[in-house]
Amino acid sequence: MKTLPALVLASLLGGCSMFRAPAPAAPAVPPASKPAAGLVDANGVPIERVPYRIGVSSVTVEQLARQHACVGQGAGLITEPGPVEVYRLQCSDGKVFMARCELRQCRKM
Repeated sequence: MKTLPALVLASLLGGCSMFRAPAPAAPAVPPASKPAAGLVDANGVPIERVPYRIGVSSVTVEQLARQHACVGQGAGLITEPGPVEVYRLQCSDGKVFMARCELRQCRKM
């Protein structure tokens, strides 16, 4: 009679694997997209184009840029909206003006 509990225990421990779910298949990796022609830097690294987005401090950054002799079309938000934001403005002379705004208090970077 002593072998019955040992037999039940062995069958319970050994049978656990029969209820195990099969391992999930590895997700398919999408093919890498080719960079657009002409959009690479000097080292051959692709340049990412950031879409223009207006932010709550865009006008403030434009005024700050004018104080630093930069006249441009509009300050675009680079980061996600939040308490700390980074803006970018393309000056008419080709330079780039960037500013960091924390709780709508903006400073030149």
